Amino acid sequence: MNIVFFSTSAFSLPSFRAISPFIRCVITKRARPKGRGYMLEDSEIKKAALQMGIPVIEIDSFKEPSIFQVHDFDPHLFVVVSFGLIIPKKILDIPTIGSINVHPSLLPVYRGPSPIQWALLNGDNETGITVIKMNEQMDAGDIIYQETVHIDENDNAATLSDRLSVRSGEVLPNIIDHIEKEGKITGRQQDHRLATFTPLITKEMGRINWQAGAREINNRIRAFFLWPVAYTYIDEKLMKIYTGQTDPYNSDSPPGTIIDINKKGIYVSTTDGTLIIIELQMENKKKMDAYSFAIGYRNLMGKAFK
Repeated sequence: MNIVFFSTSAFSLPSFRAISPFIRCVITKRARPKGRGYMLEDSEIKKAALQMGIPVIEIDSFKEPSIFQVHDFDPHLFVVVSFGLIIPKKILDIPTIGSINVHPSLLPVYRGPSPIQWALLNGDNETGITVIKMNEQMDAGDIIYQETVHIDENDNAATLSDRLSVRSGEVLPNIIDHIEKEGKITGRQQDHRLATFTPLITKEMGRINWQAGAREINNRIRAFFLWPVAYTYIDEKLMKIYTGQTDPYNSDSPPGTIIDINKKGIYVSTTDGTLIIIELQMENKKKMDAYSFAIGYRNLMGKAFK
C-alpha cells in the first residue's frame, strides 16, 4: 500500500507515525516567515517526515506544478489529516483506490477548519472522530468510521485536541488495513441536512464580552486557549485569560466587576453567575496564576474589566 500523506498541523503526528511504513511522500503547506526576524519555521510534520527519510513536497496552492510529483510515488491512497487546503477533484482522483480524511468532529456537525474550538465554544458535552471518503466538497464525503469522544468540563482546545489526535492515530491503521484488503473505500452517506460549518477563528473572537454569562465566557476561554487566547482590558492594559472556572453566585455589581480575590483566583461578576480567573497574562509579562497577580497589582478590588 503506497500512501501519500497530506498534513500541516502537529495534530496529525500520531496518525503519521501509526501508518509511516506505508507513507511514500508527505504533502504540506509551505512554511511562512514568523517572528521579528521573519525566519522560516518548518512544520512538525515536515520535520518528522525528513527524520524518517520520507520525501516532502511543499505547496501554497494546487496550482503549483510540483503537486503532480505525487505520480512518481504510484499512490494507492491519499490520507489527509489537518491539511488546511481544499483538495481539488483532479488531485483526489490520482490515487488508484481513493482519498480519505480524518476529521475531529461528529460529521456532518462542524464541517470546516475549527471543529474543536467550536465544540468547546458551544459548550458541547461530546465530539468525536470521523473518517470519510473524500470528495471535492468540504468534509462532505461518505463516512467510513465514526466514534464519540466525551468532552470534560475542564477540557480546553489543547487537551481536547491532544486526545482526539492520539485516538485518530489509534484507529487509523485498522481502517487502512481494511481498505487495503477490500481494494476500495466504502461508507455511508452523510445526512447533509444536519450539516453545520465552522468559520476560521479570528483574533477578534477572543475578546470577552462581560455582558455574557459566566459559562459562555468560560467556554470562550477554553475554546481559544491555544489561539487567539481570550482577552480583556483592565486600566487600558491587555490581559489574556488562559484558565477560568464558573461559580453560580450572582452579584449585584455591574458585569465585569472584580467582586472578590482569594487563593483560588479573581472573581468577576457576569450577567449570569461569576467567572473565576485562575491563570492570566498581562501584556509584555509572563503567564501567572491570578492570585499572585492580584497580590502585586494595587487597588484591584472593585475595578471593572472592559
